[in-house]
Amino acid sequence: MADRKIRVIQTSQGSSDRLTEKAPLYFRKDEKGVENQLINVYDDVEYQEILGFGGAITEASAVTAAKLGEANRNKILDAYFDTEEGIGYTVVRTHINSCDFSLGNYAYVEEEDPTLSNFDIGRDKEHLIPYIQQAKKRAGDNFVLYASPWSPPKWMKTNGQMNNGGSLKPEYRETWARYYAKFIEAYTAEGLPIWGLTVQNEAKAAQKWDSCIYTAEEERDFVRDYLGPVLEKSGMSDVRLMIWDHNKERVYDRAKTAFEDALASKYIWGIGFHWYSGDHFEALSVVHDRFPDKKLIFTEGCHEGGVQLGSWKSGERYAHDIMGNLNNWMSGWTDWNIVLDEQGGPNHVENFCDAPIIADTTTDSLTFQSSYYYIGHFSKYIRPGAVRVGSSKYTEHLQTTAFKNTDGTIAVVVLNRSDEAIPYIVRNREEIAETVVEAHSIQTLLFPAL
Repeated sequence: MADRKIRVIQTSQGSSDRLTEKAPLYFRKDEKGVENQLINVYDDVEYQEILGFGGAITEASAVTAAKLGEANRNKILDAYFDTEEGIGYTVVRTHINSCDFSLGNYAYVEEEDPTLSNFDIGRDKEHLIPYIQQAKKRAGDNFVLYASPWSPPKWMKTNGQMNNGGSLKPEYRETWARYYAKFIEAYTAEGLPIWGLTVQNEAKAAQKWDSCIYTAEEERDFVRDYLGPVLEKSGMSDVRLMIWDHNKERVYDRAKTAFEDALASKYIWGIGFHWYSGDHFEALSVVHDRFPDKKLIFTEGCHEGGVQLGSWKSGERYAHDIMGNLNNWMSGWTDWNIVLDEQGGPNHVENFCDAPIIADTTTDSLTFQSSYYYIGHFSKYIRPGAVRVGSSKYTEHLQTTAFKNTDGTIAVVVLNRSDEAIPYIVRNREEIAETVVEAHSIQTLLFPAL
């Protein structure tokens, strides 16, 4: 065949390139058997299939967007969920009851009512549900929505409040399980079928905001004896259950406790994880190697400490973590809030954070952070159904990952977090092409498989 063309997409701190298509490269025969500076792509060696990439639509994100003019409200959704104009998100996470990125604590059943006869998602219908509906419309057939509770209603809690940890009272385990089913029914009635659930956001953390503690054994038993059977009885067995939904340093411990119990494990599709305790990429492979039938999903990460306009570190942090996770069997990835206001909120306990898009609600303007573009190097070009393929690199100063899309396109992402430009030669099926990735830059290479 004619020389294969390689499309090169680049984002670079040292230029105006932001998901910018550069001059193409072309493969040529590796006639001399090049040994040095190689990035190898072994597209005949396959690993996990990708569910998709996405972000969280919280009450904070939806309310922030509602404070903007229609043009910018739509621009945010197009920037994320449009496959041509945006970066092709297909996954959305949202919250059951309130989270810290809500305007305050709230539950769908505020007063003690074990029958749940007063279950009401009316508050979500104001801003949250309409914004998720618009995202779904843009994402199309690949759209996936999953939900996580930060806390049961206060009357179900041992500490009598939604904040500051506490745990689920034993006598309300069955009621709380039925609460999830009520939520699924209510959202489905709004045209938003729930693809999956995590059992509890950050099950180990007693936060000053909405939180609830489960030991590994308590979470296992709750799924095995209550949540799994209730969903099954309600005809919701197709809803994917994910445990843990917390940091990677204990992802294997939690997986082992739940998955070694056959009765609990049959209800659990996979395990969710965050990034706040460091890399721990190898822990993901340990989980996969021990429990290869379970999926690994990144359910949350953000740049903490409020808005950091113009930060390049946030983009590089995202790319480093995404690559490390992908190369250790992660199947799906979800950012935290898709948009926040100029303060990094709203947040009812002032736990302000950064987001890939920051909206100034006083001037009706948007700032796209480096993280938006860095995420796009993955989400826009590694599409749902893509399969990770083998790859290797010649230097620790680069990070790489490679995927084969369902249309036969191979996508290779190359990250350079160093202060120097780094040359490399991409090699696939005895063909090579030489190029350079500049300092503090990321590239996605796209080319047809042979």
